[in-house]
Amino acid sequence: MQAMKAKTTDQTTPLRDRCLSHFAALRIPIEAAALDELLARAEKEGFSHLSFLDRLLGAEAGARRERAVTRRIREARFAENKTMESFDWTFNPKTFDRVQLEELATGDFIRRKANLVMVGWSGIGKSHIVQALGQKACVHGYRVLYRTSAQLLADLTASLADKTLPARLRYYANPDWLIIDEFGFDKIERTECPEAAHLLYKIIASRNQKRSTAVVTNVDFDKWGDYLSDGPLAMAFLDRLVEGAIMLKVKGKSYRAEKAKPAETHST
Repeated sequence: MQAMKAKTTDQTTPLRDRCLSHFAALRIPIEAAALDELLARAEKEGFSHLSFLDRLLGAEAGARRERAVTRRIREARFAENKTMESFDWTFNPKTFDRVQLEELATGDFIRRKANLVMVGWSGIGKSHIVQALGQKACVHGYRVLYRTSAQLLADLTASLADKTLPARLRYYANPDWLIIDEFGFDKIERTECPEAAHLLYKIIASRNQKRSTAVVTNVDFDKWGDYLSDGPLAMAFLDRLVEGAIMLKVKGKSYRAEKAKPAETHST
């Protein structure tokens, strides 16, 4: 009896109202007035079925995608809002291969679970580039997490104290792309935590061939043994990181040094 009643109701309810009910059930926020306006335009201009659907759902879908991108960028926790468009490509014109970086900006290497290692002098724009690539990855739908090496070690060290290390390791294993910036600038954190090198290795090992990881550093490969203070561990760390990785070794003038010159001149 109830089924017959529901069927009768469906047959007698105007199609427009049933569509609005469907939108509400699917949580698609389309107002009755907007639907009526588009229906009138469709009748007047002769929209095809697909064109009508595109116009009906396109704006809301676009807004939802933008909100998702904003959320992913927020959750990535970048240090600064850096973009490819705002990078000064003329300052060190031979330092970065723009074509190569534009290819990296497509995020295909993340899909392939390839790592990225960027080694270069301080102040030439490595952090800007890697964060800009991270923002592009967020646009393409990838989950990104940005951390400096010092932040990462401080967090993992704290997790040792409160016995939450397994949970934190899972947290860092999950993102599609984990960016570890300023690798080599974390002397204090490494001094305070004897297990620092092993903790970093755990992160890299947990992501090996499963997720993409980036390491940005001014420490050249032949110095990693000294940096990690454990030769065999440094080799194991390096092996897992560079296997199939995209390697960028960059040199150039320092932005920070260049920007400091006018200030120094003005103060003298």
